Amino acid sequence: MLQLFQLRVMDISYWIAMVGTIRCQEMFIIYDECNFVTLCISLARYEKKGIHCNYEKLLGPGPGPGPGRVGSQSMEWVEATSSFFQQDSRPIMLFDGVCNLCNGGVKFVRENDRNRSIRFEPLQSEAGKKLLQRSGRAPDDISSVVLVEKDRSYIKSEAVLKIMEYIDLPFPQLALFLQFVPLFLRDFLYDNVANNRYTFFGRSESCEI
Repeated sequence: MLQLFQLRVMDISYWIAMVGTIRCQEMFIIYDECNFVTLCISLARYEKKGIHCNYEKLLGPGPGPGPGRVGSQSMEWVEATSSFFQQDSRPIMLFDGVCNLCNGGVKFVRENDRNRSIRFEPLQSEAGKKLLQRSGRAPDDISSVVLVEKDRSYIKSEAVLKIMEYIDLPFPQLALFLQFVPLFLRDFLYDNVANNRYTFFGRSESCEI
């Protein structure tokens, strides 16, 4: 039987956030800020096999919020939101419902998604808050677009590139090209736009989507 015996967390930087390794017998699971959901699902499977994990000790509260720094509560959110993907496996794009730029982005994705590959949910909605916690983020964190897949979540520039992969040509090819830009540079640009989105583009009183 597999035995979970070590979880090593290494804080790389503010941009790269966190990389860790769960070492199991004949199994390695690498996780970071973008696949925190995969980590939670994997640990939940170990629990069902009778392998108990002390999440508070392994994942611990750490110096601040974020993926890998929360305990079993985030594990519960993964299971609590599993119904979102039982009947419909399409990813869900979480966006700031009162941001004019974000609403414009949603309209753009819809117009270029002929196969209707992506669903949409405002970050401020009850469903959005639950999916944020599923992704290891605070329920009131509206600082980034989030793309939630069944087994993984993406934020910031990674979410944007992943969304581009789902929509019509030529955006998947453009996303592939942009992958060569270092993550910290992409996220630096993303943060600068996101932090000033209300100033430059304004905001609405309610979600327009």
